[in-house]
Amino acid sequence: MKINTFKLFVGDAGKNLKRNRTITTASIATVAATLFIVGVFLLTILDIQQLMREVESKVEIKVILKDDISNSQQNDLESALKATPGVVNVSYETKEQALVNLRNQLGEKNKALVEGLDKDNPMPNSYIVKVQNPQQVVSVVESIKNDPGIDTIKDGREFVDKIISISNTIKYVGIAMFVILIGVSLFLIGNTIKLTVYARRREIGIMKFIGATNWFIRWPFILEGAFIGILGGIISTVVLYFVYNFIYAKTTAGLLLVELISPSYVLSTMGLEFLFGGIFIGVLGSIIAMRKFLIV
Repeated sequence: MKINTFKLFVGDAGKNLKRNRTITTASIATVAATLFIVGVFLLTILDIQQLMREVESKVEIKVILKDDISNSQQNDLESALKATPGVVNVSYETKEQALVNLRNQLGEKNKALVEGLDKDNPMPNSYIVKVQNPQQVVSVVESIKNDPGIDTIKDGREFVDKIISISNTIKYVGIAMFVILIGVSLFLIGNTIKLTVYARRREIGIMKFIGATNWFIRWPFILEGAFIGILGGIISTVVLYFVYNFIYAKTTAGLLLVELISPSYVLSTMGLEFLFGGIFIGVLGSIIAMRKFLIV
């Protein structure tokens, strides 16, 4: 495409956008609203996945040892745990450390519950085993459950199963909702741009009559769709950033231990995705909307 021809198309697209301000505004609003909804959904999914990863990182197995376990048995058990696939860390917790941890968990209000236990400490010696992901808890437990030096194993298996179930549900719902939203977006934007094309159907017919090629007619509309997509992407990014930044500040201030996706992610990553996404939707909507008007 020659530079002068491209300038002609750009000028024509700009004039048409100004001439049809109402429809143009509606198109931009549709793109912005669609991308905003997609952005809210994506951020929700990303934050939930972030929280799930934090919960998963805290999943651990507590291997409680028998009081009469021998040194050789304990050493063999520790070696077996460290060599088990999926195990990322094995730490030994003595009876004394377990009592201190219990005190810390109960806090000052309930310290009376553990008074006097120093003389006759009922807490067991144990190994705290951290795994790479919750799915590996079962295999780790199965590999050591028959060890003669183990008294009991606390693996929180029900809790792990719930985490796995929630993770899978979020993943499948996320995929389904994303596909639905993209379909709705194309439908809304395609119909909005059809209004623009329909309003100028007589102009298109005249251009076809005097011998203009389909692509010569398409380019101004494609550029209009791209401009609409760019403006819609920018508006949705800015609005989403300020809305999410407000929610992020309120959430992290109230829950100090919660780590959500940073608002800067909206501007850095999602902003670029929205820009290209808006252009893609606008251009695709224009091409789809033009098809029947180019058939003579």
